[in-house]
Amino acid sequence: MSAKPITSFIDHHYRHFNAAALRDAAIGYNKHLADGGVMFMTLAGAMSTAELGLSLAEMIRQGKVQAICCTGANLEEDVFNLVAHDHYIRVPNYRDLTPQDEQALLEKHMNRVTDTCIPEMEAMRRIEGAILAEWTKADQAGQQFFPHEFFWKILLSGALEQYYQIDPKNSWLLAAAQANIPMIVPGWEDSTLGNMYAGHVISGDIKNVHTVRTGIEYMMFLADWYTKTASKSSIGFFQIGGGIAGDFPICVVPMLHQDLQRPEVPLWGYFCQISDSTTSYGSYSGAVPNEKITWGKLGIDTPKYIIESDASIVAPLIFGYVLGW
Repeated sequence: MSAKPITSFIDHHYRHFNAAALRDAAIGYNKHLADGGVMFMTLAGAMSTAELGLSLAEMIRQGKVQAICCTGANLEEDVFNLVAHDHYIRVPNYRDLTPQDEQALLEKHMNRVTDTCIPEMEAMRRIEGAILAEWTKADQAGQQFFPHEFFWKILLSGALEQYYQIDPKNSWLLAAAQANIPMIVPGWEDSTLGNMYAGHVISGDIKNVHTVRTGIEYMMFLADWYTKTASKSSIGFFQIGGGIAGDFPICVVPMLHQDLQRPEVPLWGYFCQISDSTTSYGSYSGAVPNEKITWGKLGIDTPKYIIESDASIVAPLIFGYVLGW
């Protein structure tokens, strides 16, 4: 048996179509890093509930990912899985569920994400209790932190360790916190914890709504990070899915060029998107890479890859290839 079974399998079998695009993107990823580049990764969809941490956490530990932009859902759902995995319910026949079946899941406080139901009490409310303590502590001290920083506080403090139900090495957010890599979470308000935060502000538990810092501040942080990092290394963009997780950060380059008049800042040096979004009818998330040239995000010579497939299948394979598994 080969010492690198995943890599060898992909090299031998993935020769055409989306399979070839996957292999090309993985080879390009390795080349980008080998040439001294860094990789910026974006996570849309429900990749944390798909347990992407099984491979992504190791990517972070081995320095294959230098920064991450994710949705509020992916931020919190990695921690939900960490503390409540044994209470999740998988529904393989989810396509056959009737509205009445869905109502029954609601009454059991099981919130469904495709084939996986997240337990409200063991996951969401458990996290709420721990993070509310940090929100109120910061609020009373007149301090402000980004959404991900509050999650890092509860993870690094050990406040949740007694509840861990998976090996913590498989939590990508814990790995990110331990490595202290830059994190961007645009639109965090559109998440379960974001809704909870709004509720606590409305009820008066938190006095200053800006105790949790905003998306505009995330863009300002990203602009500073990109400018400093790009002066030393080419920055690649590895996009899983579409939506705000990808759309928000890729715009930092045209913003730097056009709004801040910094034309010397380099473009993204590598681009790969995994998406099954249809590339038609104005679907921005499904826009082919060349379209991004017209927006000043990618250059003519930027290595570009698009893999039109299910990210829950493709991403772990690419990560395995990059890791030499």
